[in-house]
Amino acid sequence: MALRAGPLRTENARGGQGSEERLTRSGRQAPPTRGDYARACAAGEPLRAAWRQTLGSGPPDLLLAAGSFSNPDIEWEDPTFVRVSARLASFCRMIRFDRRGTGMSDPVPMHALPPWESYVEEAVAVMDHAGSRIATVMAIFDAGPMGMLFAATKPERTAGLILANTTARILHAADYPLGILPEVADQLIEQIGEMWGTEELVWLLVPSRAGDERFRRWHARLQRGMTSPGVLKAYLRALYDVDARPVLPSIHVPTLILHRKELAMLPVEHGRYLASHIEGARLVELDGSDPALIHESGDLFADLVEEFVTGERRGGRADRVLATVLFTDIVGSTALAARLGDARWREVLDAHDDVARRSVERFGGQLVKMTGDGIMATFDGPGRGIRCALSLRDDLLDVGTEIRAGLHTGEIEFRHDDIGGLTVHIAARVMAAAGPGEVLVSSAVKDLVTGSDIALSDRGVRRLKGVDGEWPLFAAADVPATVG
Repeated sequence: MALRAGPLRTENARGGQGSEERLTRSGRQAPPTRGDYARACAAGEPLRAAWRQTLGSGPPDLLLAAGSFSNPDIEWEDPTFVRVSARLASFCRMIRFDRRGTGMSDPVPMHALPPWESYVEEAVAVMDHAGSRIATVMAIFDAGPMGMLFAATKPERTAGLILANTTARILHAADYPLGILPEVADQLIEQIGEMWGTEELVWLLVPSRAGDERFRRWHARLQRGMTSPGVLKAYLRALYDVDARPVLPSIHVPTLILHRKELAMLPVEHGRYLASHIEGARLVELDGSDPALIHESGDLFADLVEEFVTGERRGGRADRVLATVLFTDIVGSTALAARLGDARWREVLDAHDDVARRSVERFGGQLVKMTGDGIMATFDGPGRGIRCALSLRDDLLDVGTEIRAGLHTGEIEFRHDDIGGLTVHIAARVMAAAGPGEVLVSSAVKDLVTGSDIALSDRGVRRLKGVDGEWPLFAAADVPATVG
């Protein structure tokens, strides 16, 4: 399905409305509530060319093509994905799109994948749809050739080019000994296809997080939500025919190349080749072996992109911000696990995690991490945190678990994929002081919700382990579960 009939015309598939965006009260960007479609018209026939999501504000604009496979609905469940995306959106408008036949965009016949020049036309259509005159183009993995062709043929629309963990050619050739032998590529694709949708594949795709059992389960679900094994193999085999090396000398825009040093599927020599054949390109070799960029040194990745796009590295959002921290845990989890047995306990934990994610999202929070048998989350307002805790407590009774919860408001500091500081420690100790089914808050939280419809009862003064002084604590009563 080629778009060779002329330039693409774009229209908004949502009645002229752009994708909705929400700013949290601290000024941080919340995940987009939905995306929209840029429609491309070829030979008079309208086609939904690409699914688009925008985050942040510009200029500058960053057009992101993250490869063939994605599922925005599931990806936004991952706290690290949310945090790094918000970090990127703190200095630019990030326009993320799925090429036709990938992600949320329209499917295409596997026997007739579009030519690469049509992908470039779709990228232009998405930019026009977003009102973007010029953007830095970031192309990751198999989207790399599209980015290279875009920069070479549309320099007037290209502020810069970022190529990440990608290559101009995948297969071995007499003049390209870096490539993989076809028979080896066939074996690798078959192995990936057999493992697709399973936890086993996480050891190859995200080795830095593969030791986390819950992350493996989530990522296996993400794989299944992205595509089927058959479509996966068809797209990977389509890379056999790609050779963008002739395009490289025609790229005359600022170019940043990011490549993992220990990336098994695509050795760093591919990135070095690109750097030596693109005029003025800068190569940064990143530590680690993850094909993805966010879970391993995600902050460094964002810093490098910011420096390239804006000319300075501010380090993103402030290291310390005011937030309400919520901790929960399952009451009597050890005894419950022993009584239920491993298989049933795992089902309970999976149900707990699903309910917790939905509840935190509903009340506008950020799920920082699961803590084994509980969660740690942050909220921009203490009222939202209390309502989330009460709602989560009630909802989890339906899956046979009772929780306790604790909240404290203060400054937190960001530590890569985690948060830290005394506020986090105090919130954990407040939770530890709560009884079964109880939602306890500190006096800092109480002072901030005074005058609201949230009722708090005095639970006396406590000493919190590892924290100096005495701390008045208060228990939250049931309140209307509104999210405003």
